[in-house]
Amino acid sequence: MELNIHNNQQTLEAVELKVIEYFQRSEGQWHSERRYYTLPEGDTQEIVTHITIKFLEQGSPELIELAQLHKLNNPETVMICGSHVSWLSQDSVLGKKQSQGSTVFGVKGSSLYRDRGFATSNPIIAEYYLSDSNTLCLRTEYNGSVFEEEIKQIGHKYRTRQTIISRAGEQKMIGQYLEKRILNNQIR
Repeated sequence: MELNIHNNQQTLEAVELKVIEYFQRSEGQWHSERRYYTLPEGDTQEIVTHITIKFLEQGSPELIELAQLHKLNNPETVMICGSHVSWLSQDSVLGKKQSQGSTVFGVKGSSLYRDRGFATSNPIIAEYYLSDSNTLCLRTEYNGSVFEEEIKQIGHKYRTRQTIISRAGEQKMIGQYLEKRILNNQIR
């Protein structure tokens, strides 16, 4: 029995290490080219977004505040890591500003806590897993909608993302993104 507990602890620590490494590799500035397909009509919208991601270590003020927002015990240590993400989006065809904002993510177990959701300003919780060391998969449910997302890191310079939004069991929107790292003020 003691051996099994020891092995489970090692497995948990390995998973935590992988998610911390994933979040660390995501840090930086990204140029995101997004295409949203509205279903079933197939209408498309193209958006360009500048994203800034800051890695948050366990015990950072942002993670403590997030843990308190979610009313979690031991807010100083309950989340192993996280990210502060800010963005500025504009319509790539019209050049018109679409959205600007920021959010904080915090990791606890297999849950990803956020201070706000994609379509709500209320705090939310997503379930996540790493399908491999480069691919984070998320599932979030609120307000009758389900958001399924996959974010895949491709080397150091690129990420792909896909989001599927469903309501009442029917897919309503698909978002596909190519994200390129910005280094020295140049998109790589």
